[in-house]
Amino acid sequence: MTTLAPTATALPPVVEPADSLSVDEVRRYSRHLIIPDVGMSGQKRLKNARVLCIGAGGLGSPALMYLAAAGVGTLGILEFDTVDESNLQRQIIHGQSDVGRSKAESARDSIREINPYVNVVVHDERLASSNALRVLAGYDLIVDGTDNFATRYLVNDAGVLLGKPYVWGSIYRFEGQASVFWAEHGPCYRCLYPDPPPPGMVPSCAEGGVLGVLCASIGSIQVTEAIKLLTGIGQPLVGTLVVYDALALEYRRLKVRKDPNCAVCGDRPTVTELIDYELFCGAISTEAADAARDSTISVVQLDQWLTERERGERDFVLIDVREPGEYEIVAIPGSVLIPKGRFLDGTALGELPTDRQVVLYCKGGVRSAEALAVVKGAGYADAVHVGGGVVAWVTQIEPDKPTD
Repeated sequence: MTTLAPTATALPPVVEPADSLSVDEVRRYSRHLIIPDVGMSGQKRLKNARVLCIGAGGLGSPALMYLAAAGVGTLGILEFDTVDESNLQRQIIHGQSDVGRSKAESARDSIREINPYVNVVVHDERLASSNALRVLAGYDLIVDGTDNFATRYLVNDAGVLLGKPYVWGSIYRFEGQASVFWAEHGPCYRCLYPDPPPPGMVPSCAEGGVLGVLCASIGSIQVTEAIKLLTGIGQPLVGTLVVYDALALEYRRLKVRKDPNCAVCGDRPTVTELIDYELFCGAISTEAADAARDSTISVVQLDQWLTERERGERDFVLIDVREPGEYEIVAIPGSVLIPKGRFLDGTALGELPTDRQVVLYCKGGVRSAEALAVVKGAGYADAVHVGGGVVAWVTQIEPDKPTD
């Protein structure tokens, strides 16, 4: 990738214009209509557009709200999760009264308040290889608001196979990225990232945190790109990756070239149908799975062990492998913090006792399994990790505590 100067490349509009706008729609969209580049024709295209937003979370919230306000005629919401209180710091399409509700239904109700002229289609299901082509085929453009690699590769591949433009965004802590992948006119997501990172290498927002307003910054870029593609105006981010650093208030543009050897959009593609993306991305590494086999204890068992440790009947060290910010919010009593990264680089091994059993835990069990593989490889044969981690502990043992 190299720094890219702006180009004058124009792409044809993704949709044809609707027949007309009603008097009420003309009033509502008047500030669009007086922009020469948008005008009546562009607004009619927006009315005729069908856009699918995958996820109604951090990125999906601002994306759905501004797509609705802009007058996109049909908005699809694909989301299977429910609203949690920890979502409200950034997922602004939901409110306090929505906690516990379906995110898809909550988002639908908010959109109806923003713009009653938008047709909202709810897909309250998990996107998978078995349903992706069917769901995506009914839309002109895909906006990605997900936060995991398996879904990103799935959406990309389905988009390539269907010939759909894919507006992508990603956020983490204070940094965001955005691009448009459309194989008919440029590179796809696999051209930028041919292979997923090793399991557990890149923390999710739930593990590493995200500045709430960053979602709006990147989500608004995604909506801008969607409007440009739908109406055929401006220079879409096809072949360009935008990287935003919120702390420095700096945007960088990087060129992404189409890879002739790309597995899905290259000259001789090897991915010609949807695959098992969980397996492709690896929810957990083989080494971690092997280490955790027969070396996983439940939170109920850990609770009993902690009681026995207090009585002097059992001796072990309980280690939390999450990040300091997570540990400050909630931790299992009697644990010490050693982040997973220190196990991966080997610096934590010198702090482990040689005369006590090592017990590891994290938020859900993935990071602790990865650390367990390192510990067992260093000779701690009796080391174990806690299945379900803090989430299971709070759910089953201390329900009055937060989960993250």
